[in-house]
Amino acid sequence: MGFAEIFVATHDEALKRAAALEKGSDVSGAAVRIPGISDFEVEQLGDLAGTAVHAGGADYELSLVDVTSDALLGVPEAMVRALSELLSYETEGEGNVLDDVAESWAAQEDMPFDAQQSRLYVQQLAALASDVEKAERAGLYVWSAGE
Repeated sequence: MGFAEIFVATHDEALKRAAALEKGSDVSGAAVRIPGISDFEVEQLGDLAGTAVHAGGADYELSLVDVTSDALLGVPEAMVRALSELLSYETEGEGNVLDDVAESWAAQEDMPFDAQQSRLYVQQLAALASDVEKAERAGLYVWSAGE
């Protein structure tokens, strides 16, 4: 079964991590590994997060980072911002935005986890996204292994 691993790194660190993941080596450092999904589901989460924080319509498509790895993708700044905002975004009487996004994500077709697990993943990804904004020259990356 495939998985997606999302992590914060500089460009060079991301390439090194991707190379290690492609070899099946153990990698260290903060990351969220989600079994049973690919980069497509991460893009779905970006769209849901963007809509939730009223930033819909931005480009939430992951992009190829380097020709050396077609499994390593960069998360666009708009998605990083939207995910980060889930931690603090407040709406009047609409409940917890992070919970709503997690429930919607879990409800997408063929998702391998329930709303409770989804909330944990979304919370972790939002925290990683907020770490990007604190780090210099770092970005959020997705490495996705096929089936």
